[in-house]
Amino acid sequence: MMSELSSTDHAVLDRAECLRLLATAAVGRIVFTERALPAVIPVSYGLDGERIVIKTSAGSAVVGAGRHAIVAFQVDELDRGSHTGWSVVATGPARLCIDQVEIAHLDRLPLPAWTPGHGERYLLIEPELFTGRMLRAEATGVFRP
Repeated sequence: MMSELSSTDHAVLDRAECLRLLATAAVGRIVFTERALPAVIPVSYGLDGERIVIKTSAGSAVVGAGRHAIVAFQVDELDRGSHTGWSVVATGPARLCIDQVEIAHLDRLPLPAWTPGHGERYLLIEPELFTGRMLRAEATGVFRP
């Protein structure tokens, strides 16, 4: 059973704050549909303005998300000790980049690489919707996610 958060448990973040927080992390989770089922894969990423850029290998399952599908991208940072943190979800269309001029631009971005074989394709997510929450401990010290 999910507990409902009161206004003392979290703050809703606006688009600008969601983007600011997205820029502070290096790993997120892309949520997409694979063979009519939901799939979630952790990926390294970077930002190009408001676009989320994922550099991946040609054989990655993430490439399938780039067939002009709507995806969600989630990033968070949680501190179990203090029961605080944040979570951001960006939702919008994803596409594989095939334009050579755009690829040349993306090649210049400082994108993190966490896996070998990383880097044959760019997946771009152009978020249309941002939802974010800043979580904080209640006055009682009990945290309810």
